[in-house]
Amino acid sequence: MVVPLRFLFLLSLTLFSTLPTHLHASFSHQSHIELPSQTHQSSQKQTHLHFFYHDLRTANNPSIVQIVDTPKNVHSGYGSTFIMDDPMTEGPELSSKPVGRAQGIFGMASFMLINFAFKQGDYAGSSLSMLGRNPIEEQNREMPIVGGTGVFRFATGYAIANTVDHLSTFEHYVVEYNITVRHH
Repeated sequence: MVVPLRFLFLLSLTLFSTLPTHLHASFSHQSHIELPSQTHQSSQKQTHLHFFYHDLRTANNPSIVQIVDTPKNVHSGYGSTFIMDDPMTEGPELSSKPVGRAQGIFGMASFMLINFAFKQGDYAGSSLSMLGRNPIEEQNREMPIVGGTGVFRFATGYAIANTVDHLSTFEHYVVEYNITVRHH
């Protein structure tokens, strides 16, 4: 008796789909990352962070670089795009204690995507991701925190950014951040 190939395919698909799978367990045993199901249940924490980052446009060692220029027919700067790897510090002076790096991209359409990578202190090795509208000419700019890693896994929250006008120059732009996040 000849069994059609289509019948064998459907039979094997049915058999494999009804077998119990342990992919989650085998993945979590192979990985060094703890999955939420492996950790004991805990309530969400709320954390407030306060730090400063420094856009440095110095000729020798810039932390911000323009990667797309404004089109010639646009006079407002709209369309300019920058990439950044800014130092983050505890205080407003660049010489104050370093806490990490602000790494990301922003455009002169009030758009910003940043990862705050913490390198020192209680949050070393953790990061927060911020994505949103950042109208740099305004004070008290509010932007959403959309995720995090490490201590800040599953983070959600908001950031308030303020330019430190009395310290900022064209070559050294200082921004104060107050961030409130909920995380596991």
